[in-house]
Amino acid sequence: MELTLLGTGAPAGLPRSDCPCAVCALARGPHARAATALLVDGALLLDLTPGAALAAARAGHSLVGVRQVLLTHPHDGPAVDLPAGLPTAGRVPDGRVLTLISGHRVRAVPMDHPGTGYEVTSPDGTRLLYLPPQGAPAGLAPAGAPYDMVVADVVGRPDALARLRAAGAVGPTTDVVAVHLDHDVPGGAELDRRLAAAGARAVPDGTTLIVGEYHAVPDVPRRTLITGGARSGKSVEAERRLWTFPDVTYVATGGGRDGDAEWAERVRLHRDRRPGSWRTEETCDLVPLLTAPGPPLLVDCLSLWLTDALDRVGAWEEETWRDGGEQALRERVAELVAAVRGASRTVVAVTNEVGSGVVPATASGRRFRDELGRVNAAFAAECEHVILVVAGHPLPLR
Repeated sequence: MELTLLGTGAPAGLPRSDCPCAVCALARGPHARAATALLVDGALLLDLTPGAALAAARAGHSLVGVRQVLLTHPHDGPAVDLPAGLPTAGRVPDGRVLTLISGHRVRAVPMDHPGTGYEVTSPDGTRLLYLPPQGAPAGLAPAGAPYDMVVADVVGRPDALARLRAAGAVGPTTDVVAVHLDHDVPGGAELDRRLAAAGARAVPDGTTLIVGEYHAVPDVPRRTLITGGARSGKSVEAERRLWTFPDVTYVATGGGRDGDAEWAERVRLHRDRRPGSWRTEETCDLVPLLTAPGPPLLVDCLSLWLTDALDRVGAWEEETWRDGGEQALRERVAELVAAVRGASRTVVAVTNEVGSGVVPATASGRRFRDELGRVNAAFAAECEHVILVVAGHPLPLR
């Protein structure tokens, strides 16, 4: 099955004509994207967008052979002229199957958002799933086999990809292509980095892909450390890297603080931001979680883990620190690092970057600063990806 992406952008396109934002300002030339439309084997057009015939011509194709035009979502903009010779555009009722004269079989997949998804099976048996903007499958049953390719709104609805993975509809070899791209995420390298963390990719308008052909699916890094200053956006960045995966275990090392309303509000905001399918563990006992098999693990954060470890070895008292406390801490850190090194599950950990400003006035403050620097360096040495977040912007260090 040959698939040509006539456009890969949101319904309003990218850049938006009336938007002064920085992303739209930079979306020029190869980074500009027309509204998403797919041409399948020259016979099926999924979504009719302005300039579809010209976009096909630029990609080296013609719409002359199109036998069916299907729409996935309501068109809210100005009326789109139907190019001469194209059949009238329509939508297939949810659950219905349409067989084309070309031999393609199209099944309408119900969505949880206004619109229709389409599962397309070619005469040779390869399978494509195309989802509308902001759409995720509703009531998805376990799949018999993964799709060869999924084309979806990965940025706008990462939970759709999580649902497909949970149902077995997206497997390790499924080629996931992100479309309906809008100005929510910077383009270029930052877009590629975010999609790669989800096991997906983006391609320019006019790209032709062969569904079912081998393609190196982006490897999701097994271990990632995200560091940054206070309110830099490091926790959001860590959560974003796992939004497309079901059954994530979120490890909160902060625990509860009786009578502290401000801390309770921080915890509530974190919980409300996370997908409802994630499971939360409130513990500083990280080694058993790291060494056990299971779903992806998000640890937030190592600085609170270190605070607990310093408490346990009595590091705040100078005499206790000298009389075995320092050695006990070294052993706890070594045990943590060894567990990270041997972890078989995906791990994303958050920590704080300290020591770049004023030197702490107390010995205990300086001790915490120094030990956190050592923990961060040792943990980062075992990670495939290390990211520094500054003012909401992730900067890959490795």
